[in-house]
Amino acid sequence: MEFSWSVLADPNTQWILMGCLLLGLMSGMIGSFAYLRKQSLIGDTLAHAALPGICIAFMLTGVKSLPLFFIGAFVSGLIATYSITVITRYTRIKADAAMGIVLSVFFGIGIVLLTQIQHSPNGNQSGLDKFLFGQAASMIHSDVYLMMGVSAVIVIACTLLFKEFKLLSFDPGFARGLGFPVGLLEQLLMFFLVMTVVVGIQAVGVVLVAALLITPAVAARYWTDRLGVMVVLSGVFGAISGVIGTLISTTTSNLPTGPLSVLAATTVFGFSILFAPRRGVCAKAIRRIRGNEAIRASERMREMQRQDVCLRKEESL
Repeated sequence: MEFSWSVLADPNTQWILMGCLLLGLMSGMIGSFAYLRKQSLIGDTLAHAALPGICIAFMLTGVKSLPLFFIGAFVSGLIATYSITVITRYTRIKADAAMGIVLSVFFGIGIVLLTQIQHSPNGNQSGLDKFLFGQAASMIHSDVYLMMGVSAVIVIACTLLFKEFKLLSFDPGFARGLGFPVGLLEQLLMFFLVMTVVVGIQAVGVVLVAALLITPAVAARYWTDRLGVMVVLSGVFGAISGVIGTLISTTTSNLPTGPLSVLAATTVFGFSILFAPRRGVCAKAIRRIRGNEAIRASERMREMQRQDVCLRKEESL
């Protein structure tokens, strides 16, 4: 325990811990609405689509600048979301197929550009390969400040626009009938997803950032039927996953923080599957056992009643 406290006293570890906590919090909250809208693939699509934007930003500037990388990833993510909207609106292709197409095309372009950069004179110093799987240890205080700002915006937006996002998630047609700007709300929700993905790429990477969007939301769904509670629980599960991943990686050598955070979220999901009070496997098994016992008790009662009737008939004879 003393070793753990000494590790937490390190300022670099504190920044990483705060960054992963904030990333898990905002990913879980905004991911709840994406999950309910059956857009679980959208986070993965946006994460892979950010790679060409990062590569283009480096090719244009020639310097490794995280703010420029974030701008490039953000622009690339917005182009990807617009492409998905155009494909689904003007063709007969469904949303999941459109997201798969955009994901493959953008990630393919990103890999081609990344390979080209790696073979350039300054390619070895670019460090762009770290964005594939993430490197939370490279986060500094400016990155954490950016996460603080983005998480504050997302938490405030989810609070103020909760009713609108709730209608959008369950019945967008009814929301449109009530006069809500459904198109604007959809684009706003997609905008928040892009922001979350972009700030999370450095910690988790383009390959795994989608897991922090969906896994806490799915785990929270097992514990409640109320959307407000689900959003809060999802944010809490995401924050806990980030903290656990950071603590394990800092106390154990050569273990990456991002993948460990994803594994922690998966562990929370597995615990929810097993022990959630209503939808968990154990709860269902207990209800099944009690139901079978009630059926057997009812059958025994009917058998006793039948025997009692037979005895009365024999006595009357």
